[in-house]
Amino acid sequence: LRTTDDQRIFLSFTYVQLENCCNCDYIAIYDGPSVSSPLLGEVCNNSRSVFHSSSNYMTVLFRTDGSVVGRGFKADFMSSLQPSSGRVDCSSDNMNIVIEKSYLNSLGYDGHSLYLYDPHCRPQVSMYQVVFSFPLNTCGNIKRSVGGRILYTNSISAYTSTQGQITRQSHLRMNVTCLMEPDSTSQIAFIVDHGTNSSITGSGRYKTSMAFYTSSSFYEKVTQVPYKVSLNQYLYVQVGLRWNDSNLILLLDTCVASPMPFDFHTRVYYLVRDGCPVDDTYHPITTAQSVARFSFRAFQFLRASEAVYIQCKVVICPASDSNSRCRRGCSRRAARGLESEHESQTLVVGPIQLNDSEKKKEEPENQNKA
Repeated sequence: LRTTDDQRIFLSFTYVQLENCCNCDYIAIYDGPSVSSPLLGEVCNNSRSVFHSSSNYMTVLFRTDGSVVGRGFKADFMSSLQPSSGRVDCSSDNMNIVIEKSYLNSLGYDGHSLYLYDPHCRPQVSMYQVVFSFPLNTCGNIKRSVGGRILYTNSISAYTSTQGQITRQSHLRMNVTCLMEPDSTSQIAFIVDHGTNSSITGSGRYKTSMAFYTSSSFYEKVTQVPYKVSLNQYLYVQVGLRWNDSNLILLLDTCVASPMPFDFHTRVYYLVRDGCPVDDTYHPITTAQSVARFSFRAFQFLRASEAVYIQCKVVICPASDSNSRCRRGCSRRAARGLESEHESQTLVVGPIQLNDSEKKKEEPENQNKA
């Protein structure tokens, strides 16, 4: 792949179905004009990734052993400004477009002549940069679904002259694109001290939050940290988008507990897996499309600290997609299919601890066992 000298290449894999063996079939992406250029990464079955080149060249190599036939892969690529000239950052709250004035000046434009699809949205112009910052669903942004992801597009335009009614000079036009990753993961924690609730928030590309609430009404959020609870106490958790959007729906894909805040692989206990309840006390609570609520009964890990941390992965899908991962709900095959449709973020809350009264109850039992 090649673009002009002042541009960089953006490559996004939207579908991959190869042999289920990463050593057999894979796609290698190199940061330059040949396979001897630095390796950016490899993509294999049911994985999707995004790659950016550091020059105006990128090389894509597909290797296969020919033993199994799959449907193949689909990728989109486009050229974009190098970061030193301009960039765009998006969250579920805002789109931020930054263009260096030195780049604009080299094209014969200044920041005051720039406008978006909605010309009333004006940039902030400083000595070195021109910045557009606005809520994601405003300023004429166009939203559409592409391969299970949400795409926001806009355009920056300008004229070299603002005088008179016509111009014979070239018209500047920059296409602006934000590719939102439609999954999110959150984490919270409680300490089994047996008596209250705790809250925590996490954010991803779509800004999501996760928190404990004091009751099933979900009226009062728990602010105590750590959240001290009793064994078998009902705990109420809400995961949702920070910016409500009726065009999106949310699925609670996986929730896992750990006695450690940064390790959700070594010692884990699943509450939900692939959208399916695992813990006997887990109970989903029906609510709005953009919020997931559930309850479960407090527990503690054996031979571990009293703290418990909860990490949840949520999938965010377009409401208009009737065949999305969110619509399928519980799916034992979702662990593999999820990667082919969505990418995920993680939210964590915690810690939860036992109340002091519960600790005292356990001490005599431990002494008797000794």
